[in-house]
Amino acid sequence: MDLDTDFVRSQFPAFQAEGTRDWIFFENAGGSYVPQTVIDRLNRFFVEHKVQPYAAYALSQTAGEEMDESYAAIAELLNAEPDEITIGPSTTLNFYVLAQGLRSLLRPGDEIVVTNQDHEANVGCWRRLSEYGVMMKEWRVGKADAELDIGDLDELVTDKTKLVCFTLCSNLVGTHNDVVQVCEIARKVGAIVIADGVSYAPHTIPDVKALGVDFYAYSTYKTFGPHQGVLWGSPDALKKTEGQSHWFNEEKAQVRLNPTGPQHAQVAALAGITEYFDALHRHHFGHDKGNRHTRAKAVFELVARHESRLANILLDYLNDSPDIRLLGQDQAAPGQRAATVAFHARAMPSAVIAKRLADHRIGVGAGDFYARRCVEALGMDPDDGVVRVSMVHYNTPEEVERLVTVLDDILKAA
Repeated sequence: MDLDTDFVRSQFPAFQAEGTRDWIFFENAGGSYVPQTVIDRLNRFFVEHKVQPYAAYALSQTAGEEMDESYAAIAELLNAEPDEITIGPSTTLNFYVLAQGLRSLLRPGDEIVVTNQDHEANVGCWRRLSEYGVMMKEWRVGKADAELDIGDLDELVTDKTKLVCFTLCSNLVGTHNDVVQVCEIARKVGAIVIADGVSYAPHTIPDVKALGVDFYAYSTYKTFGPHQGVLWGSPDALKKTEGQSHWFNEEKAQVRLNPTGPQHAQVAALAGITEYFDALHRHHFGHDKGNRHTRAKAVFELVARHESRLANILLDYLNDSPDIRLLGQDQAAPGQRAATVAFHARAMPSAVIAKRLADHRIGVGAGDFYARRCVEALGMDPDDGVVRVSMVHYNTPEEVERLVTVLDDILKAA
C-alpha cells in the first residue's frame, strides 16, 4: 500500500489557499504546514472559551478539558503517560529548563558529552554548565560526511560521564543515529541520555518507553501543529530533576519543568495532530484498531517509504553532480535517513541558490540552521552554510522532480 498524497494534501488548507497553493514547500524542517483539524481546534478555543482554564464556570471547564485532551493525546501518541510530558513554548526552552533541572546532580569534574552535529538547542544549554566546573566532551562529526562514529563515543565516555546529549537525527545530515548503541555505552557508566528528536519526529513515531533514552524532546510546529515543544522524561529520570516552576507547583508533573506555564490555546490545539493521524489511518486502513500510538505507527510506515522515495530522487541527482558536496548518506531508506537533504554547491553561494529557486516558487532554506558547529567542523563558511531541502509526507515525487529540473538549470548557469 502506498501513501495517498492526494488525500493527505486535501487535509491541509495551505494546498488550496491562494498565495500558498502554487508554491512547492521544502523547508518543513523549519516548520511544517498544519492540517484543518489543528486549525479548527485553535480557532474554537480562541472564539468559544479563551478564558483561564480549570475554574468552576462552564467555559473555563471546557478550556481545561480541551487542554487535558491534548496532554493525553500527545502522551498516547508517544506511548507515554500524561504526567511524563511537559509542553512548553519550544524545544530550545525545554532543553534550557531541563539543564537547570539537572544541574544539582553535577559536581566539578563531572563530564557531559555533547555533539557538534546537533542544533544548538541541545548543545548550548549543556555547555553553559561548564561555569560550574563541569567538563564538556565533544563527540565530533567526520569531516568528510558529517556523520557520527559510535566508536568515537565509546572512547569519550568515562566513569565521570553524567550526561550524554545527542540528536536522533541531525537537522542537516539527516541520518538516524544509532540510539540503541548510544544508550548501551551510556548505561555502562550510569549516564543519563538526552535525545533531541526535533528533526526525527516529523518522520517517525517513537515509542519512548522502548527508545531507551531518559529524556526525549521535539517540536510540534515541525510535526504539523502549533509552535510548542514536547519534553518527555522517564519516571526515574524525572525524579532526578529539580522543579523550575513556582515552588507550589513542585508536585504538578505537567508544569514543574515549565516556568512559563502552559500556553492554553496552543496546547488545546495539539490533539488536532493526533486527530489528523487518525484520519490518515481510517483512510488507508479503514478502521480504528489500536490506540493512537499503534495507529500512527502504521501510518508512518507508509510515510517512511514515501519519504525515502522522495529523498532518493534528489539524492540520485546530487550524487551525479561533481560540484556538489552532500552531507550524510547518499541514499535514503526507512529508519536510516530522513528526507532532509543538505548540500553545498562549490560554484554558487547557498543563499543565491535558495533565492533563484524561490523565483520559481520553490521554497528551500539556506544557512547553518542553528547547527553552526557542524558547518564549521566541515570547513564551510557558516555565513554561507548549505542549501537544505526538507521534505515530509505531503510532498510529492512531481514536486521533487520539478526541484531537480530547476536546480539543474540554476547550477549549469553558474
